[in-house]
Amino acid sequence: MEYNLNNEIASRKTKNVYRDGDKTIKLFVPNYSKANILNEALNQARVEEGTDLNIPKLLEVTKIGDRWAIVSEYIEGKPLDELMEEHPEKLDEYLNMFVDIQLEVLGHEVPLLGRIKEKFRRKLTEATNINEETRYELLQRLEGQKNHKKLCHGDFNPSNIIIKENGEHYIIDWSHVTQGNASADAARTFLLFSMNKKAELAEKYLKLFSEKSGIDIRNIQKWVPIVAATQMTKGKEDEQEFLSRWIDVIEYQ
Repeated sequence: MEYNLNNEIASRKTKNVYRDGDKTIKLFVPNYSKANILNEALNQARVEEGTDLNIPKLLEVTKIGDRWAIVSEYIEGKPLDELMEEHPEKLDEYLNMFVDIQLEVLGHEVPLLGRIKEKFRRKLTEATNINEETRYELLQRLEGQKNHKKLCHGDFNPSNIIIKENGEHYIIDWSHVTQGNASADAARTFLLFSMNKKAELAEKYLKLFSEKSGIDIRNIQKWVPIVAATQMTKGKEDEQEFLSRWIDVIEYQ
């Protein structure tokens, strides 16, 4: 099938994203891991088939020239982060909606997905930019976390929530999905807000998530150094200094 790649809607280090009518084409750079691409498509399919969540339908995994592509349903609407920027007077309303959607996701289980603790254990074990003592302490903390089976999006931030004109929401970008502890997913979201220089919103999110979920804030905070360390392993130079400040193995008071 021929795809129109004239309308680029996003660009990342490893991929370009295009809209072609009612389809979204995620086109990966040449030589990007075929296994990772197929695994991403498989995980998206598992969430689509195993839940009643509103997510884009997976349509095809294909090659365009020498590049692999994942083709999904295009969702017409506006990302929640844009709505937050355009309507600051509705920030509390949007943040409540955001947390409710995250809890909706976490309310599901998809047993065939990989486990978040195993993913984090592998990343920490292979890390070369974290000193040995800190890595050991973080691995010990990781092992002490409870094993859960919640559906964890892994990159849950407002840019991955599309709001349609009728108010219906869709959750996109399932490339980091796992099953595991809800606190880990919340810690990741908290860190994403913080990394985007929205510290006040991050704290507001953390309090609201704790209130709505019934999870003690301290349980979420215990995951933050672990999540920061796994993000550091990506080696993004502009993030290293910021993330290193969060890798503090001393218990939160």
